[in-house]
Amino acid sequence: MKRQKRIAVINDVTGFGRCSVAVALPIISAMKIQCCPLPTAILSAHTAFPNFFLKDFTPYMDRYMEHWKSQNLEFDGISTGFLSSKEQISQVIHFFELFKTEDNLVLVDPVMGDYGRLYSSYTDEMCDEMKRLVPYADILTPNLTEACRLLDIPYQEADLSDRGLLAICEQLSQMGPEKIVITGLQWENKITNYLYEKGKTSEKIVVDKIGKDRSGTGDVFTSVVFADIINGSDFHGAVQKAVEFINKVIEFTEDLGTPEHFGLCFEEFLTELK
Repeated sequence: MKRQKRIAVINDVTGFGRCSVAVALPIISAMKIQCCPLPTAILSAHTAFPNFFLKDFTPYMDRYMEHWKSQNLEFDGISTGFLSSKEQISQVIHFFELFKTEDNLVLVDPVMGDYGRLYSSYTDEMCDEMKRLVPYADILTPNLTEACRLLDIPYQEADLSDRGLLAICEQLSQMGPEKIVITGLQWENKITNYLYEKGKTSEKIVVDKIGKDRSGTGDVFTSVVFADIINGSDFHGAVQKAVEFINKVIEFTEDLGTPEHFGLCFEEFLTELK
């Protein structure tokens, strides 16, 4: 039976704030791929808001994925994002055991922190558990904080030279993934994404930094990159597309004066994604 391509997205569902599934679903769909969310939590707004409703979905994840398995569903891609407990990490591994095949790809975004600090919900134990997902990843998209934490490198001691970034990626690749992007490196009003692909020359994609950091930017990035790769694009081309899309969206969002925690106003440009 012919079917559209499908990506399973394991992430939280946030009603307001433009992050996680609220970002992945429209972007992946706009790129002509069916997006199939597995919720990890249901939130009225994301955690950068001063208050919010949250319903943890952990007790229901097993039944949810087992039903998918009973329907003989297959996925061309599986992506993971923010996880709220070590129990959810075990459930994600179970999902990989049920649905990962030689013919599909897994993208792991090891969301743990930024600017050298862990998010408030993350403990050292939780970070150690996150390492268990890396061997399943074909594509890994950490920021510098997360790359350092996965390798137990002190953030302040990270070598950001080309040689140093290559060494970080090579160590991460030894854990499993063949494609790695260290995202959002910032200096001199520039944003750099460092691309590593096993057996190929590493490279940087550098753009001017526009405005302030915004919630959900990483989710936009991984959604565009992964969907483009599932559609057959090469790694560099997929990252380049994501970077150009985000820059255009940020400029528009800044012009509107949208608060940072409201996320990126990407809806205006969805029809440009192919």
